[in-house]
Amino acid sequence: MNKTILITGGAGFIGSHVVREFVNKYTDYQIVNIDALTYAGNLENLKDVERKPNYTFIKQDIRDAEGILALFKTYQPDGVIHLAAESHVDRSIVAPTDFVMTNVVGTVNLLNAARETWKDNTEGKRFHHVSTDEVYGTLGETGLFTEHTPYDPHSPYSASKASSDHFVRAYHDTYGLPIVITNCSNNYGPNHFPEKLIPLCILNVLNNKPLPIYGNGKYTRDWLFVVDHARAIDLVFHEGNNGESYNIGGFNEWKNIDLVRELCRQMDEKLGRTSETSEQLITYVKDRPGHDLRYAIDASKINTELGYAPSVTFEEGLSLTIDWFLSNREWLQNVTSGGYQKYYEEQYGKQG
Repeated sequence: MNKTILITGGAGFIGSHVVREFVNKYTDYQIVNIDALTYAGNLENLKDVERKPNYTFIKQDIRDAEGILALFKTYQPDGVIHLAAESHVDRSIVAPTDFVMTNVVGTVNLLNAARETWKDNTEGKRFHHVSTDEVYGTLGETGLFTEHTPYDPHSPYSASKASSDHFVRAYHDTYGLPIVITNCSNNYGPNHFPEKLIPLCILNVLNNKPLPIYGNGKYTRDWLFVVDHARAIDLVFHEGNNGESYNIGGFNEWKNIDLVRELCRQMDEKLGRTSETSEQLITYVKDRPGHDLRYAIDASKINTELGYAPSVTFEEGLSLTIDWFLSNREWLQNVTSGGYQKYYEEQYGKQG
């Protein structure tokens, strides 16, 4: 194998798509997937590549500094793509310390292991840290986040990711660690754990349950198809400039309520239901604390420098996503465990 790449959080939603992209595209790379298999990590996401000769899975928690260092010493990776993270804002409000331990301490453990492993030679090495646009805070009705937008996180989740970004940059500036950072907008697509808006609404439409919409539903997000995100990570990992950050967006701004209405329209059409049947399930629920009004990414840097552009419109990507969930109901049933149901009831109330 020409290179060994460690991908953390590779059994999760975005991580599994990145693992698939690299395993299938780079057959001369050894891809080592590190995942603790917490509630959102699911090896079923990778059934199609689990027997490939250039793929290895290791169950490992990034909070375990000694275990991470031992793993680095064993595999001597040439690159790290770090996606492992607690990522749901609502959960961060309930249990912020969990986010500090995984997103901040876990990232520093990986940085220390990379620094130790590459201390004699950083040639051809790269630590790619995958982050979020939420570190920038919130926007009004106009404007876009650029790579130079000051950080202004408003939730424990975004604060933990902002902190991890700062540590990655600090290790580059202090120790010369070769790094790149990407900050992405909201992802959607196949294999998405049903705590986030789109898969949650797909699941609830299937079960004729209420579709919970925070506040007035006018919160606006830029939506990025997860397959396009994996392509962009590939580009930045291989071609991005050392020490640089790149914003990855989908060029798709939608208000939550408009998105859910479009989802309902497509679901009704695909399920052969009467027009607007699913839309009647929309239910407004109490807003969450510190809810950011609008996120919007300026992705011109990655577009200009690396030639990245989304491959699908949001409507097309949403259709592909719904089709995947409708064709993989067993996967959906397996991930919606009793533990998830308990969390759902605590978050949204016993509705439906």
